[in-house]
Amino acid sequence: MNYLLSDADKKKSVFDSMSPKRQKYIIEKVGYDKWDPFEKPKDPIDIRRDKSKRTAQMLVREFLQSKSMDQYSNNYGRGVLDMAIGIVNDDDRYIAMYDFALWHNELIRKEQG
Repeated sequence: MNYLLSDADKKKSVFDSMSPKRQKYIIEKVGYDKWDPFEKPKDPIDIRRDKSKRTAQMLVREFLQSKSMDQYSNNYGRGVLDMAIGIVNDDDRYIAMYDFALWHNELIRKEQG
């Protein structure tokens, strides 16, 4: 028996052991060539930090502390948390919302001043 398998053989072995539904997902959504069954897991969310070296929880706390309690609701707080997690994770969807909010603020500022 040969125990020295190449990485490609190991990858194929993992792929072949998956259910047909999971194989189909990898082929159609990820692409077999791009798929890495051996990639390291991402850091836990509470350890991930943004460019300011703050966790999502730190960002939320600092931001909400800058507001008075009557300035925000539970939904507002959930929105802040969603944005903080999205930004810390460098998620394009949240980066786009942030960029749009900055652009819109500048647009309003220009039109009013």
